[in-house]
Amino acid sequence: MRAALLGFLLITLSATAGAEARVLEVGPGRSFIRPSAAAAVAQSGDVIRIAPGTYEDCTVWRADRIVIEGEDADRVIIGNRTCAGKGVFIIQGSDVTVRGVTLVGARTDDANGAGIRAEGVNLTVERVRFLRNENGILYAGVRRGTLIVRDSAFIGNGSCEKACAHGIYVGQLERLSVEGSRFIGTRQGHHIKSRALRTEIIGNEIEDGRDGTASYLIDVPNGGAVLIRGNRMSKGPRSENRATAIAIGAEGVDRPTPEILIEDNSFTLDGNYRTVFVTNHTATPAVLVRNRIPATVRPLRGDGRISALAPGTHYAAVE
Repeated sequence: MRAALLGFLLITLSATAGAEARVLEVGPGRSFIRPSAAAAVAQSGDVIRIAPGTYEDCTVWRADRIVIEGEDADRVIIGNRTCAGKGVFIIQGSDVTVRGVTLVGARTDDANGAGIRAEGVNLTVERVRFLRNENGILYAGVRRGTLIVRDSAFIGNGSCEKACAHGIYVGQLERLSVEGSRFIGTRQGHHIKSRALRTEIIGNEIEDGRDGTASYLIDVPNGGAVLIRGNRMSKGPRSENRATAIAIGAEGVDRPTPEILIEDNSFTLDGNYRTVFVTNHTATPAVLVRNRIPATVRPLRGDGRISALAPGTHYAAVE
């Protein structure tokens, strides 16, 4: 019995050891000098750990279920180079997590370069800074899965030199979730553009700033379920599309749109022009609850209702 028990324990310990993630260390004096060198040998389940430094590099990540993590997002800086005419990080694997890095300077011939170009199923982005890319994140051509973005910063991204690029752009994913992140100074494109079947934008700061030239703060061009809650938003004086802050269904509604809930947000207008907080082109009523907006801003154009007023808020008259 003791021998059988010992054998069982050895098998269990061996299986546990085999389940431990392999760690690939990247940086000066480590096993791999650049992230792209680690990517070339990465296997499913690996952790790629990147030391502080500036890496003029771009990388295609093909393995599934990997974690790519920098030791300090402010000091792990990767970019000013793009792979395959697409981006700094091209994520082809599924169920990938990227955290703790700065991705900078994605430029491509079609003016659609991305800090992250996602091509697999399911991606999580945490504590990542996207600086001066054409797109911060571009997730197109994938119809399954979820993009989750948490605690990240998108600063000075965007372009409309050719087709427009944005802070975040996703095609017809199942779900986009953006939480606790900051968008500032987006150029020409939208801060967030989502064609996902469900779009959740919760607890973010989304603002043009003094120099940002963004179009919409949030664009959900084909409908879909929408939840926009607890964000602080502001359109700036140099916005290139002053018509509205949030647009839903502007390019034709071809997604099931069971709900549009926009609640507990704060919106300000830093510019000498009139705008609309929410423009709803769908037939699904948009429900606005406890949003704070200035009296000079029209709260809603299109189907919907304002079901509650935030304390002390005075809404502009609805025409």
